[in-house]
Amino acid sequence: MLSPHRVIGRRFSVVTAIVLFAACVPPATTAADNAETSSRSNPSPNVLLIVTDDQGYGDMGCHGNPWLKTPNLDALAAQSVRLTDYHVDPICTPTRSALMTGRYCTRVGAWDVVIGRQMLRHDETTMAQVFRDSGYRTAMFGKWHLGDTYPYAPRFRGFDDVFCHRAGGVDEIGNPPENDYFDDTYFRNGVAESTTGYCTDVWFDDLLGYLDDHQASGSGATPRRPFFVYLPLNAMHSPFRAPEKAWRPYAEMGIETERAKFYGMIANFDANLGRLMAALEKQDLADDTIVIFMSDNGTAMGSTGTEDDDGYNAGMRGKKGSVYDGGHHVACFVRWPDGLPTDVDVDHLTCHRDWMPTLIDLCDLSPPDDVSFDGRTMAAILKDPNAAWPDRKLFVQRQSDQPVCMLQPGTKRRKPNYAVMTEQFRLVNGQLFDIESDPGQRIDVADRYPDIVEELSASYREHFEDVYGIDPTEGEGRRPTDPTDDGGVPFTRFMVGPGPYASTLMTVRDWHPTKGGVIWQQPQLADNDLWIQGFWALNVKKAGRYRVKLSRYPDQLNRSMQYDRVELTIGPRTWSQSLDRDETAAEFSVTLPAGDSLVKTRCIDSQAGRERGAYYVRFEHLAE
Repeated sequence: MLSPHRVIGRRFSVVTAIVLFAACVPPATTAADNAETSSRSNPSPNVLLIVTDDQGYGDMGCHGNPWLKTPNLDALAAQSVRLTDYHVDPICTPTRSALMTGRYCTRVGAWDVVIGRQMLRHDETTMAQVFRDSGYRTAMFGKWHLGDTYPYAPRFRGFDDVFCHRAGGVDEIGNPPENDYFDDTYFRNGVAESTTGYCTDVWFDDLLGYLDDHQASGSGATPRRPFFVYLPLNAMHSPFRAPEKAWRPYAEMGIETERAKFYGMIANFDANLGRLMAALEKQDLADDTIVIFMSDNGTAMGSTGTEDDDGYNAGMRGKKGSVYDGGHHVACFVRWPDGLPTDVDVDHLTCHRDWMPTLIDLCDLSPPDDVSFDGRTMAAILKDPNAAWPDRKLFVQRQSDQPVCMLQPGTKRRKPNYAVMTEQFRLVNGQLFDIESDPGQRIDVADRYPDIVEELSASYREHFEDVYGIDPTEGEGRRPTDPTDDGGVPFTRFMVGPGPYASTLMTVRDWHPTKGGVIWQQPQLADNDLWIQGFWALNVKKAGRYRVKLSRYPDQLNRSMQYDRVELTIGPRTWSQSLDRDETAAEFSVTLPAGDSLVKTRCIDSQAGRERGAYYVRFEHLAE
């Protein structure tokens, strides 16, 4: 049986579990024990990178959760090297952009989940590109959340095979409006495809089929190419939906319904993880495949993130979205029987940016040219937890469209917020915590260590200027929507033109807000009390004629907009047209010069005497 999660100082320890997806747990080994095995193993191991969504450190049995049953995840932990002080970003996109590049999310342009700051800059090199350039087959199943158009979508970022949903969730704006986690429509290499079943089951089914194809791919003198598979799941992201058989047992324990469904999503994932590990064993892939498990941020529903909590958060403060440890300190397990020890903890301060340089070392990949990683290789400490690992400073921050360096943002501000981490301390919004003696971050010791506060504050200012390229002493009065000529951070732009750029869709979730904010849930499209505005940053790759279509709803719904007039502004030019209120869209034929501009829209409802922006804008390049 699993022992409860134990807190020793600041270290969170996982104890050996009963293995359910294999015959037994291999005995604990060291790097030396594995030396002979490693010398015989494939020099290019397969890699399977699993990222769950919104599953916190305490949302699993092996970390002491008193309700959740996760036997397969517990077994994976027992067979792995466990990174016990491992950190990501507090929300989805930032973690994914940093993981894929080995660089700070703030450096690569993707530090939010919407507002045009969720697209990974096109000139960044991804993990998939590095693997593919080194001879690997590459595939992705699930949630990308780094851009859905050319050149940002995953099929343009190094993945040979992609099966994914769009936006930040399967049911969000940008996806087919009927998606609800069951029998959804997803996209295979950019082409819509109907599915049957629950979303997590669908992703795993497709992955298992991919593994079958991989095993059949080698024949005769042609060896199989190793694979890199990225499995970023949309579960356990809200809305909390799961097959009833998965969540009903938790409701019967007396757990309130939403948390019971959240736990049901985790239980469903755990069952699928068991299927995957069994398939790796059956196909003789288990020993020579590096399996990495992690989450993208702290818990969404397993805890409220407060001290007075009826959930479970492994004693940590904060949850998803927070810069306290509960928002970004997550589980990370790595299993590779042919190359790493098993059932050991690595207690050093590590992060998601470390995986790119680490996998380059472990898999002997060709490193990309002219790329400087913010992460450092963990290869040595994964093989020997006692290997040297100099102390370091890691930075977490949450920023709006145009970042501001604010050392004491105040308790009422959601953004900006930041944390500076060392092995011993956390500086959080001007508060200082000794994480070794106070892992729950309850006692502010800033007055006791003023020199540490000054040092870490100075480090944050330097880091801010380094990643954003703007002066950290300026800009507190800058509105988040000011254009870049005000000294802000350049936009990551939608691109339009011929060829792969020929059809580009921008939605309300992508705009930089100027009035109100953004929306991302499908039902919000019909909210007649919502009057919001924003703009999109555009780059026209080739001068020419374009058709621009404005609408309030996706084409599949064919619903009237209820507007009397619409305006389209691109750069210095504005076009307008009157409408019947029952029209579903407005189209403009425009001639655009090449280069950068901003796109703005006005949709005017004369009956209400109000206006909002168009929620959908599609550009199509017209042939000469």
